[in-house]
Amino acid sequence: MEDTKKLGDDYSLSRVPKSARLPMWDIMLVRVGALATLSQFMLGAALGYGMTFWQAFWAMFFGSVILQGISFLIGYAGAREGLSTSLLSRWTGFGRYGSTIIGIVIAICTIGWFGVQNSVFANGLVKATGGKLILPVSAAITGMGVTVLVIFGFKLLSMTAKIAVPAFLLVVGFGIYQVLSDYSVMSLLGTPPPGETLSLGVGATMVAGGFMIGAVITPDFSRFARNGKDVFWMTTIGTIVGEMGVGMVAVLMAHAAKTNDVVSIMLQTSGWLGAAVVVFSTIKINNLNLYSSSLGFTNIIDSLFKVKVNRAIVTLVIGVIGTLLSIMGILDRFVGFLVLLGIMIPPIAGIMVVDYFVLKTYRKALDESREKGTLPAEPEKINPITLVAWAAGFGGGYFISVGIPSINSLLISGIVYYVGVLTVKVYQGKKELKGKVA
Repeated sequence: MEDTKKLGDDYSLSRVPKSARLPMWDIMLVRVGALATLSQFMLGAALGYGMTFWQAFWAMFFGSVILQGISFLIGYAGAREGLSTSLLSRWTGFGRYGSTIIGIVIAICTIGWFGVQNSVFANGLVKATGGKLILPVSAAITGMGVTVLVIFGFKLLSMTAKIAVPAFLLVVGFGIYQVLSDYSVMSLLGTPPPGETLSLGVGATMVAGGFMIGAVITPDFSRFARNGKDVFWMTTIGTIVGEMGVGMVAVLMAHAAKTNDVVSIMLQTSGWLGAAVVVFSTIKINNLNLYSSSLGFTNIIDSLFKVKVNRAIVTLVIGVIGTLLSIMGILDRFVGFLVLLGIMIPPIAGIMVVDYFVLKTYRKALDESREKGTLPAEPEKINPITLVAWAAGFGGGYFISVGIPSINSLLISGIVYYVGVLTVKVYQGKKELKGKVA
C-alpha cells in the first residue's frame, strides 16, 4: 500500500486519514491558486469587455455568493468524510453507478478546462519565442509538463501554489499600479463596455459557471483539511482574493486596454515579465483540473469494473487527451463553455447538499464507518429520482429565461430531489402498511 501512495495514488478510493491532513494555509493557497489565475483574468476581461464596471461588479458578486455557499457546504462534507467528490457522491444521492456519471461529468469538464488553460499557456510560449516554437509543439510541452507534476499528488500541488500564487498576485498588483498611473479610475468606472454587451444574467452565469466545477470538486482537496473552520476560511479567502479581487482588476484593465485579450492586457501593464508569470500561472489551475479529472476516472473504473487502477496511470492517459484538446483549439469556445457549465454542473451540488445535510440518507453509515477509517457498505446502484432531478435542473436552467440560469438549475434540482425522495418514502410507507393490514 505504501508503494502505491508513493506512485501518487493519493487516497483516490479511500478516506484521507487524520494523519495525512494538512494545515489550513496549505489548503487555502491551493484554493486561491485555483481562482487567482489566468482563467479568472480571462473571465474578468470578458465581463469588462461586454459590461460597465458596476454591471460587472454585480455579476461577479452574485456569482461569487453562489460559489461561496456551494463550495463551503460541499467542501465541509468532503473534509468531514475525507472523501473526494466522485467517491462522496456514492453516498449522497447518486449511488454506485450514479457516481460514475458524476465522475464522467467532472472528468469531461476538467479535461475541457485543462485544454482551455493549456491553449493559453502554449500560445504564450509561442508569442514569447517570436513564433519560433509552433503551437502543437508548445502545447505538447506544456500539457505533458503539467501531467508529470500532477502524477505525484496533492502535496506537490500545494508546493507549486506556494510559488505561483504570490508571483501571480505581485504581477496583478503591478498591473493595478500601472492602470492607476496611466488612467483615471473614476473615468474607467463610468466608461461604456468596449465590446458587444452582455446581460447581468449571462454575466452572473459566466461567473458561477466559470468556477462551478471548481465549487463541486472542492472535496477533492478539502478532504485534506483538518476541520470545517479551515474549510470556511479556505473558501472565503479564495472567493474574496481570487474571484472578486482578480476578476474586478481584470474588468478595469479590459476597459483601459479596450480588449479582452488577456496576454495583450498584461503586456500593456506589466511587460513581458508580467505576461510570462500570468501565463505560467496556468500551471497551478491545470494541476487541479488534471488532479480532479484523474480522481473522477479512478472512481469510474472502480464503479463499473471494480478494478482499482492507480491514479498516476490514469493521470498520464488523460493528460495526453487534454493536451490533444488544447491543440484542437478548444479555447475558441471559451464563453460558450462557461455558460454551459453554469447550467450543467449546479444540479450535482444541489442534489449532494440536500442529501447530505437535509435528508441524511447514508449519514449513519458514513458516521459509523468514519470512526473505523473505512468506507460504508455498498450503496444503492443508482437512484432514478436523482437522474430526474438532475434532468429537471438542467432543463430549468436551460429553458427558463427569468433569473440566473445557474441558480435556477441548482434550486430546481435540489427541490425536485427532496420532494421526490419524500414522495417515494410516503408511498413505500403506505404500501408496507397495506401489506401488514392484509
